[in-house]
Parts: sequence; C-alpha cells; structure tokens
Amino acid sequence: MTKANPTLSKAEMYDIIRSPVITEKATKLYEHNQLVFRVRLDANKNDIAAAVATLFNVKVVAVNTLRVKGKTKIFKGRPGRRSDYKKAMVTLAAGETIDVSTGV
Repeated sequence: MTKANPTLSKAEMYDIIRSPVITEKATKLYEHNQLVFRVRLDANKNDIAAAVATLFNVKVVAVNTLRVKGKTKIFKGRPGRRSDYKKAMVTLAAGETIDVSTGV
C-alpha cells in the first residue's frame, strides 16, 4: 500500500496528518494494529499512507477514510456549525507500532 509520493515535502506531510484521535473506540483499534488520525479534507489514501510511513518510519498496509459532517450546535442562543473533518484509519504491518501519546 505504501506508494511513496515523491511530490510531497515533509512540511506537506505534517499538514496532511492533523492529529491522532484518542477515543475509546480508537484505543480498541490500536490493539489490532490500527491507528486513527484526523487528516486534511482533500488528502487521498496514497498521500496519507506516504505521510504516515515517512513521518513515523513504519510500514502501512491499508488506509480507510471517512468524512465526518459537522454538527449544528446552539451557543448562547445562536445557531452555529462545527467544521467537517476527515478521519483515516491506518492499518500497520505486523510488529509495527506508533506511540501516539507522545508528540510527532
């Protein structure tokens, strides 16, 4: 799966991977060699795989993505809307790990 994209610079790779998702469900996925990241909305699977492989020095087997639509919320009586975002579930090769509790 890891098709390195030579057109991406290191700064662009840091821009693609926004942050790790630390939730109960994401922690359960970590036991199965999967990690969840918030990524840029226009990032594709090849860019995400190349960024994770290069930045964390691991072998990526698969990437699954989904777009999360922003919620409509009311703040002090006025309606507002949260931004849409994209999540990527990255499956690592057997024996590979990333410690997401520490920073990049």
